Amino acid sequence: MEWEAPESHALDFRVLGPVELLDHRSGARFAPSGGKQRALLAALVVRAGEVLSAERLIDELWGDRPPARAANALHAHVARLRRLLPSTGDGSPEQARIATHPLGYLLRLGSARTDAQYFSRLSAQGRAAVVADPAHAAELLHRALDLWRGPALEGSGRGQICAREAERLEQSRLTTLETLYEAKLRSSRHEEVIGQLERLTAAHPTRERFYDLLMLALYRCGRQSEALGVYERARQRLMGEIGVGPGPALRARMEAIMLRDPGLGAFEPAPASAESALTSLGGEIARLRNRIDVLRHEQEELVHRFKLLSEASTGSPALFEDPSRL
Repeated sequence: MEWEAPESHALDFRVLGPVELLDHRSGARFAPSGGKQRALLAALVVRAGEVLSAERLIDELWGDRPPARAANALHAHVARLRRLLPSTGDGSPEQARIATHPLGYLLRLGSARTDAQYFSRLSAQGRAAVVADPAHAAELLHRALDLWRGPALEGSGRGQICAREAERLEQSRLTTLETLYEAKLRSSRHEEVIGQLERLTAAHPTRERFYDLLMLALYRCGRQSEALGVYERARQRLMGEIGVGPGPALRARMEAIMLRDPGLGAFEPAPASAESALTSLGGEIARLRNRIDVLRHEQEELVHRFKLLSEASTGSPALFEDPSRL
């Protein structure tokens, strides 16, 4: 989805996907054809208004394998890029979009803007509104996420400037997604988000907030046992991926769901006959026993790790009570 641009923002530099320029007056898109050109434009846009030294740009474009006459090669790339970009004014050297500076090169945005700037503004507005007006917050956050056309700075190489900015933008995108689903849950749209959150937990198995939101959505739909199953899935994935179990926030959510804490919001169990209710209760008891076994196993693992660390640091066996005696 394109955002509406006033005349003062007729030109946009887009980095939320492959780097390109969008002229709102004509609807035309411009993108450098070569990889080095894309990497150069991306680095200049990411650091717009900042002088980037020739050495830093050479490292961005070629890494540890620069050409024999790297400064000349960089100058040639800058010259080709200048011909692609419109000036910021009357076309004079003083109004050139890419300015030459004694210390390097600088990109002037002028009246243009970047989609990353617009994304950050919409995301911040949505996050600020999520408690007071979650429906409006969800709308703002949707608009922010609709600006993405693919991975940030896609096809712009893996130089330090672009790689770091791509990672920063991706983390911001995931945080915006988390806030979007929080806003939807605050708007009582829990049934709608379950399938989407299932996909997000699969795509980002170490992102605990997605599990947390999914557990809450399931619980509010009366699916308490499934919500607890999500916690167990999260625990297994986290242990498998990074060797650490869920953090305090996710553990607290699991405990609140087990206790049917009123602070979680509406719990709407499906109507059930006496026989099915008894079967369900038996299943919950079995799951609770399984959870107790899992917690005991986690305790034993932590005690074992504590002993190993203590012995490594002191050179003598650690004094700690065996959890099996507790």
